[in-house]
Amino acid sequence: MGRLTPAAERSSRATAALVAKELAALNGMTGARLAAKFEELFGRPPGTRNKPYLRKRLAWEIQARIEGGLSDRALQRIEDLAAHIPERWKAALDPKGPARPNPNRAQAPSPTHPDPRLPAPGTVLTRLHGGVEHRVTVLADGFEYQGDRYQSLSAIARKITGTAWNGFTYFFGRAKGTRR
Repeated sequence: MGRLTPAAERSSRATAALVAKELAALNGMTGARLAAKFEELFGRPPGTRNKPYLRKRLAWEIQARIEGGLSDRALQRIEDLAAHIPERWKAALDPKGPARPNPNRAQAPSPTHPDPRLPAPGTVLTRLHGGVEHRVTVLADGFEYQGDRYQSLSAIARKITGTAWNGFTYFFGRAKGTRR
């Protein structure tokens, strides 16, 4: 590749300055302003108010609009890979398809279930530790273990093991619903 002409070099510097100015403006924006900018660029409200995510997503879109997006080769590779994604992913990605709840995403708490990761009140959680089966009853506003009430599973796990544990990890494993 040869040297750029002076006019092309000036244009390149102007483009770089414009991108830098647009990206710098994102850092000073509030969450509400980032959401408004997202809606302005994408024509729909964002699915989140996570400021770091919105800044990254907006930065990509701004750069793509000013400098050009993915190359034709990259777009073709994405298309080739998309043909091999699992059916359950395709349904989730289909914008025309029915909205289905994501089982991995926490839902808003309801009055009867203060933490959506928890099973229904009355459920008994069991865990074998040191050859002893420990039983914890889920209550609407906490937990019951050995006749005492606790506000968190972590407190119960600490009582059982004598060490600090994340209560969900101790009783459910790495993901909700998986038991050890």
